Amino acid sequence: MAAASDDQTGFAPDDDAPIGYMKRTRDYYAAIGYTTPYRWAHYTAAPFEPLTKPLNQSRVALITTAAPFDPAKGDQGPGAKYNGGAKFYSVYDGDTSAQHDLRISHIAYDRTHTTATDSGTWFPLAQLKRLAAAGTIGDVAPRFFGAPTNRSHRVTIETDAPEILKRCRDDKVDAAVLVPNCPVCHQTVSLVARHLEANGISTVVMGCAKDIVEHAAVPRFLFSDFPLGNAAGKPHDEASQAFTLELALRVLESAPGPQTTVQSPLRWSEDASWKRDYSNADALSADELARLRREFDAQKEIAKGLRVA
Repeated sequence: MAAASDDQTGFAPDDDAPIGYMKRTRDYYAAIGYTTPYRWAHYTAAPFEPLTKPLNQSRVALITTAAPFDPAKGDQGPGAKYNGGAKFYSVYDGDTSAQHDLRISHIAYDRTHTTATDSGTWFPLAQLKRLAAAGTIGDVAPRFFGAPTNRSHRVTIETDAPEILKRCRDDKVDAAVLVPNCPVCHQTVSLVARHLEANGISTVVMGCAKDIVEHAAVPRFLFSDFPLGNAAGKPHDEASQAFTLELALRVLESAPGPQTTVQSPLRWSEDASWKRDYSNADALSADELARLRREFDAQKEIAKGLRVA
């Protein structure tokens, strides 16, 4: 259980704070034997494009890092192990008027504290369409866009972000909501948001990795202090999902300038001990670290084969 707060001050426990994912993942990969630390995208200023129309007249696009389900690509169901074979390496799009089965088994969401049983927590298309029907936004763009979770800053900046911008322009998009899942996803959508914003499209990132998004300096960010994989709200909790998207759109509409972060008041649980677990090398034995290294190497080989194909 989480430590009790100080009786006199009422302070929260010291570890009930946003997870430092950059340090956590750096230490984790060093512990399993990768000695060259990953360099996270870092900017100290962000572009900023105010909405050119009122929100209730704006066409809003959804950008996701989730992948379309493909039964030929192995287990992608709730609680599935990390599945590098389900990754995608090019921007894709989907018809927003249709139903879609998007999954997150190909990325490193928090598999200990969430089981990925409700796509509404990472793909808020239904909530966005509800708000269009209610007149909160003008309409939903005819397509949503899938952004590859790419560790290469250069590929994201030079290839994927310009392609998403082109498709947004083709669809006459006024604004975009970007929803990441894993640590690298948060960097990916941050770079995409910066590119869209620099080219006239207003953006808001909905995410759970505060340090990564703020390190990349995005225009607008709604931070939910939830386990990775739940940036759009709690699973099987429609009120949470509705509130989270509505708050993100308020940030989109009312942010006074670039690098605006708003933290959702929603809590995952009163027990904050879940924050201790994600990629925490200090909690793993030598045998467990060795096993994880073997599994990671195997997934790298699978991914390498997909990139070449």
